[in-house]
Amino acid sequence: MEPVQLAAVLAAAVVVASVLSVEAGIAVALFELGLGVVLGNVFTLHSQQWLDFIAAFASIVLTFLAGAEVDPDDFRQRFGAAVGIGVVSFVGPFVVAWLVAWGPLGWTLKASLIAGTALSTTSLAVVYAVLVETRLNTTSVGKLLMSACFVTDLGHSA
Repeated sequence: MEPVQLAAVLAAAVVVASVLSVEAGIAVALFELGLGVVLGNVFTLHSQQWLDFIAAFASIVLTFLAGAEVDPDDFRQRFGAAVGIGVVSFVGPFVVAWLVAWGPLGWTLKASLIAGTALSTTSLAVVYAVLVETRLNTTSVGKLLMSACFVTDLGHSA
């Protein structure tokens, strides 16, 4: 698919996801993910360099924006809870995915560790988008979830 055609398909998907999210009252990021999976399989889309660059840049910007939402005082106050939730939400899926890939699926140790890492991270983009769109980022629970998500992503990056 030509770059212009890919851009048109992606732009249309973003518009459709936005309309569906407004109508359904569900976070737009969830619709964007779903449409991305469907369109990627229907059109057999392949990533291109310009799209990889935009994705990497957007990931950095989104992490910065989400980091600006974390309340340092609240994080210090609830450090134990945030770290506890973050560690469990990383280690649990990591161990399960690693053991399933290594054992029943018969993958190599290195491949199964990569699978565990890939499947254990939380999507900061989805968590941030849902918390902001539902205005939960201003609540105590939302702040705790954002902090725990950061701890999980730190585990993934390490």
